[in-house]
Amino acid sequence: MRLFLREQTPLIAVYLSQLLIITLIYRLDGGSTMEVSLYAMLLSTCLLLAYLAFRYISNRSFYERLLTQPDSLDESGGPAQSSPLADSLRNLLTRQFRLYQNDLHSYRHKLEEHIHFINQWVHGMKTPLSVIHLIIQDKDGPPFTAIGDELDRLKKGLDTVLYTARLDTFEHDFYVEQLELAAVVRSVTSEQKRLFIRKRVFPAIAVDSGITITSDEKWLGFVLTQLITNALRYTVEEGRLVHFHGYTEEQGRVILEVRDEGVGIPAGDLPRVFDPYFTGVNGRTFQESTGMGLYLVKQICGKLGHEVEISSEVGKGTAVRIIFSGSAGAGSAGSEPRR
Repeated sequence: MRLFLREQTPLIAVYLSQLLIITLIYRLDGGSTMEVSLYAMLLSTCLLLAYLAFRYISNRSFYERLLTQPDSLDESGGPAQSSPLADSLRNLLTRQFRLYQNDLHSYRHKLEEHIHFINQWVHGMKTPLSVIHLIIQDKDGPPFTAIGDELDRLKKGLDTVLYTARLDTFEHDFYVEQLELAAVVRSVTSEQKRLFIRKRVFPAIAVDSGITITSDEKWLGFVLTQLITNALRYTVEEGRLVHFHGYTEEQGRVILEVRDEGVGIPAGDLPRVFDPYFTGVNGRTFQESTGMGLYLVKQICGKLGHEVEISSEVGKGTAVRIIFSGSAGAGSAGSEPRR
């Protein structure tokens, strides 16, 4: 109703002006009494009210539709009313919606092509890295050790690119199964042994025996690799430990805590550590920080149906806890793997 009145405000203003002029003419002419002037005003007002009532009734759903915010694109059409204004608006919105869908499909197709190219490129780059690793694996000496370390960094960088590109199509690369938590932790720490040796930091695994979780081994392994990389990057003193503590709560939830003895995270940065590209205060000191590690951890765990918590104290270290709810969120056990 308010929108209708706002639209008709100019008409009402013109009508009142007309009414005033007619009244003045009657009075200046002197040939008409006040009763005649009031009668003319009454008739004119009745005509105006009849016109406004007709306009409001014929366009009521149109005004109501304009004031209603759509909850989805499917509700963004015009009002279903057989009036020229409503029909024109509905046709305009329908045309715009089709154009928007065409553009959206075009951009989506380009994005899928780009992701496919990234995946192919990463797989192509992994081949020469594997060849170089095979060439130097029997070689000794500082130069070959340095080359091996740089190969590990390149491999981690390529994996980060690959998993980031696959994140939007997570459901197509997902396989849920029952996993033994201790075996997963030992497997990942064994793969990162070169990094542990280079930093002279040691893993301390304390996972209760018999704990099983429901998750995707490949994606969970990438999450643990990111946590290990962060833990070692921000541990500057040699001889420190990275603790892996797996246990079951009284409520039945399985918890895996990865705790380092590094520099810690300032309290002001903790609320934003899961934001993409956020490096915080430590990012100014450690130039290798990208701000993507914990972001990917949070996103992947969310898709797996796991929760992530973090706590830290400057100078004492950081603890990241993965809480397994017992089932993953994007698939079911035994689904066909797509690697």
